[in-house]
Amino acid sequence: MFFRTAWLVLRKDIAIEAKSFEVLTTTLFFAVACVLIFAFAFVKEGRPVEDAAAGILWIAIAFSGTLALGRTFERERYGETLRALLLAPAPRAALYVGKLLGMLALLAIAEALLAPMVALMFQAALFSRPLLLVGLLAGGTLGFCAVGTLFAAMLVRARSRDVLLPILLYPIIIPVIIAGVRGTAALLSTPPDDATAIMWLGILGAFDTVFLTLSLWTFEPLMTE
Repeated sequence: MFFRTAWLVLRKDIAIEAKSFEVLTTTLFFAVACVLIFAFAFVKEGRPVEDAAAGILWIAIAFSGTLALGRTFERERYGETLRALLLAPAPRAALYVGKLLGMLALLAIAEALLAPMVALMFQAALFSRPLLLVGLLAGGTLGFCAVGTLFAAMLVRARSRDVLLPILLYPIIIPVIIAGVRGTAALLSTPPDDATAIMWLGILGAFDTVFLTLSLWTFEPLMTE
């Protein structure tokens, strides 16, 4: 029942997005614009600022992810969709997992575009260790989406949700962003520092475990309130 409910919520979001591509195109456009602005600012005479690529990649992910969170849950306000989901005879945590999986899929598509773009524009060897890069991106994205999905759902009925979401979200996910930046920077060093990258990947795994556990535990009481 749990996994079936999560799958149904995920399938609902995919079906809606497949008809309009509203959130996907908005997120991709914002992410690309963010990287382009940084490229014009930090690449001079064809030479990028040293060690800028890792930070810019994660800033673009965080900003575009925040936009996607707000736009995704904006849909749930229409027709009281979220209330209908909460009234359904299904585990509340499964609703959270379904929305979380949708956000993970959306950001995975954005990152598949962002990583090559940053590597090209900032002459960064991001793909020298592809497995470690994918692990860092997956760990950081999971931690970001775990907290972001909880807060976005909690604020869906708030009038100032667009302002409150980043105010509440960013202080919590700063450790995740720092771990992602430091791990990615270790991959970009010459030669790549695999040991440091693996250490930061382990730290991301610990953050993900804590954030997922707390989010699953608190989702039902927060949404009930």
